[in-house]
Amino acid sequence: MLKADLRRDFLARRRSLTTAEVAQRSQAISEALVVAFPVAKWHWLHVFLPIPQQHEPDTWRIIRHVWATWPAVQVAVPVVQPNGRTLRHYHLTSNTKLVHNRWGIPEPVDAPQVAPEKLDAVLVPLLAFDETGQRVGYGKGFYDHFLAECRPEALRIGLSLEPPVSRINDAWPGDVRLHACVTPERVWQFT
Repeated sequence: MLKADLRRDFLARRRSLTTAEVAQRSQAISEALVVAFPVAKWHWLHVFLPIPQQHEPDTWRIIRHVWATWPAVQVAVPVVQPNGRTLRHYHLTSNTKLVHNRWGIPEPVDAPQVAPEKLDAVLVPLLAFDETGQRVGYGKGFYDHFLAECRPEALRIGLSLEPPVSRINDAWPGDVRLHACVTPERVWQFT
């Protein structure tokens, strides 16, 4: 399938989910993530903050679990820059003040910036992914640019409310593939 078709279809699927279904799937994703990956060994974990009206996976479950279980693991979150094309990353703590941007995404205020090279793992938002680790996002390219700035060994882990499609037909060389993707049913690993 083509990215544009997948984007349209998976946005519609996500919008059809109830709040309870999103919560249940998010809980399963959170539980699978902390079992499948060596979270305790990471110094920095990058996590996107969810847009509830978009029915994105609730990453607050993961963040709170990390803070409670592995306090040495630091959490970083993205902020869309005024140019509307790039991200910067900031340290998130339980005391960080958040404000919502024009897309409804919570962003930290007055938090220290974190360089992409520091990150050990990045939880990647997506609408759809395929069995080879290609992903479809909202189409702005934020994460492809950002992931290219990270160290090659930093884990790129997608979080998906849905299982994969067999193949995304119009992936191109600038698309940064995932190392893994966590769904409510299982963890997909890619080589």
